[in-house]
Amino acid sequence: MSTTVTRQDARYDTLRKSRNLRWPSSGDEFASEVDLCDSEGDVAEVLQRVVSAGMRPTVRSGGHCYEDFVVNNPNGAIIDLSLLKQGRLPDERAQYTISAGQVLGEVYLDLYKRHGVTIPAGTCYGVGAGGHISGGGYGVLSRLHGLTVDWLSAVNILTVDAHGKVVRRRVSKENDPDLFKACRGAGGGSFGIITSFHCDKLPPAPQEIVEAHISFDWKDMTEARFIQILQTYGHYWETRGKDPDTWGLFAGLGLSHSSSGRLGIGLQFCNPDGTCKDLSVVNEFLDLFQHCKPIAGAANLPGDKKVFHDPKAPKECVGDHEIARHQWLEATIGGGGGGGEARTKYKSCYMKRNFTTDEAKIIYKRLTQEAPGVDLRGFVLSVDSYGGATNKLSLADETSRWQRSSVMKLQYQYYWRNAGEDDARLKWLHDLYADIYSTSNVDPRYTSTPYPGEYYEGCYINYPDADMLKYPFWTGLYYGDQYPFLQGVKRKYDPNNIFHHAMSVRA
Repeated sequence: MSTTVTRQDARYDTLRKSRNLRWPSSGDEFASEVDLCDSEGDVAEVLQRVVSAGMRPTVRSGGHCYEDFVVNNPNGAIIDLSLLKQGRLPDERAQYTISAGQVLGEVYLDLYKRHGVTIPAGTCYGVGAGGHISGGGYGVLSRLHGLTVDWLSAVNILTVDAHGKVVRRRVSKENDPDLFKACRGAGGGSFGIITSFHCDKLPPAPQEIVEAHISFDWKDMTEARFIQILQTYGHYWETRGKDPDTWGLFAGLGLSHSSSGRLGIGLQFCNPDGTCKDLSVVNEFLDLFQHCKPIAGAANLPGDKKVFHDPKAPKECVGDHEIARHQWLEATIGGGGGGGEARTKYKSCYMKRNFTTDEAKIIYKRLTQEAPGVDLRGFVLSVDSYGGATNKLSLADETSRWQRSSVMKLQYQYYWRNAGEDDARLKWLHDLYADIYSTSNVDPRYTSTPYPGEYYEGCYINYPDADMLKYPFWTGLYYGDQYPFLQGVKRKYDPNNIFHHAMSVRA
């Protein structure tokens, strides 16, 4: 049974909000109602009522949309799937079922405890499966096992036909294969409401994993050392990281402003057999940063270690990095919570090559300069490893996740609280991004963007950035050369454009 929350309900002020507190920006953008559904039948019934009333439906599972595509819905209806958690009941036609309303942490627990398998999904416990999977979400096991969309065998989705009638579909390679392909990576909000995902096979969960962390102090940082760290990191993924024995290694380089004090690298690893019996890949990776240690004679503050790797030290605790062994499930469920509420802005980039010296210099300059009137402590550039099993080129044709040649994936993140700081912070991030993608390796036609080419592979639709709409080629950044195909799917299954937002597929 569904529950409709309207403006008169005490729950409305909480449920109509986004996790990104920039949205909705004013009362004029509020939805008329929020509909909480706990079954596919409820979703179909609510969607039919909303469409028949001429209201715009938007869909929410985990509520982590980075732009205003869901809660900015004047007089419309937010269809909330967060109570739709039927993945615990096995589907009679598939071995594994994931409901769109489940969060990733629930999916991990359910699949592991019931079946000993997992999905190669994200790093945040609280992100909703519906948006994460449909947008081609990735995570710490993706280099080893690919993307979750690569494992899908069917999807349950509600569409609306030309007559305004809701149609319940189970799409697969045999039934509506074009819509099935579109659901495997093109993002949510374009074709219908996905209620569940089905997989005939899934990879086994690791038995254990190893985690390691390296920390660098900004006080010791020079431009040359910063460039060395970035290029050492990027070179690994562009070269050695392509070898299958390294695919169980996932790492993230976190670059924050110098005022934050430190920057660092975190990694997770398991061998392809799911064990950590052989840590040679981890030790080899950590050894690369020996030559990135501080220069001789640097000030040695109390308690502030300066040597990042001592080859004679035990591998379980080395210098300023530590290796910790965990059972896989314990480590996964103990991970991130999907982010709290704040004012935020995000940008993204798929990288096919290592950082150039020009790129590294720009990043260093921006992260060491002060910006008058702007607090830069809330910024972080996350440089995640990519590639491995995600780069099986045949899957670019089977799915709509077309980026299958990248070795790193970048997420530019900025967090703050005060609405009065919006303009200054947004401008700083815009300028940083534009500078990085205006170097000599960017085609002048696409300056200020990571347009697909020799160095880049566009942007990630699950990290949407409405700033890109100002470029006439923005669809090539997010959808690549698959956009004409996706437009055909849109015309066929959503002829009245019921499901739309600023960056959705347009017929």
